[in-house]
Amino acid sequence: METQQQFQILIANETHLDFAQIICDEMLSSAKARGTGIAKRSPEYIQQKMREGKAVIAFNQDGIWAGFCYIETWSHGEYVANSGLIVAPAFRKGGLAKAIKKKIFELSRKLYPESKIFGLTTGLAVMKINSELGYEPVTYSELTQDDAFWAGCKSCVNYEILMSKERKNCMCTAMLYDPKDHYEPEETKQFFEEKKGILERLLRIKQWKFLQPFLKKDKEDNSTKMVQASKRRSLLQYFFNL
Repeated sequence: METQQQFQILIANETHLDFAQIICDEMLSSAKARGTGIAKRSPEYIQQKMREGKAVIAFNQDGIWAGFCYIETWSHGEYVANSGLIVAPAFRKGGLAKAIKKKIFELSRKLYPESKIFGLTTGLAVMKINSELGYEPVTYSELTQDDAFWAGCKSCVNYEILMSKERKNCMCTAMLYDPKDHYEPEETKQFFEEKKGILERLLRIKQWKFLQPFLKKDKEDNSTKMVQASKRRSLLQYFFNL
């Protein structure tokens, strides 16, 4: 198994443009394998992020592409998202995703020191990584309300669920790092470790609850198509605003 020390994680630039198609293909393939949604991005969009110095890319010791993540800004720079985190299948479960998240987080803090950094995820593993960086679970109302951001969810298989909830909740869990008002990483990490069993069960309940109206609708229509699926309050309250 590969280890973090065997990878080189760089700020992407024009020399990496040829990897854009590979990255997009792997993002889509990974989402399909997990049965989760994804906001699709074109190779041209990924290349733009590389040119702007708003992405990080990872290679193994033999120069083989291993992972990627990029930065997006919303609401005139008030919010920053670390998006499109992907690790090539051959290099998963070796700590690379965590290393990439740390690198893109540091880059975001350098480029946008006053901005709130947020993310949406359906995975407990990513929630764990975010918690170790100081992110906290929040309601969707604390994220950017920029229509351009939410428009990016239209290509996600769960978009109908998002709109049925009036953009107030969906299958993803929202997490936020506010540089002006946040818990320390030690606190958020400890919270996650203490509650991860409960959170995992609640994630399953949330997904089941959100899918029920759509499964019922499909059944009534005789269709064979299935739907694929203030800061100091208790952190658990933020996760499941059903």
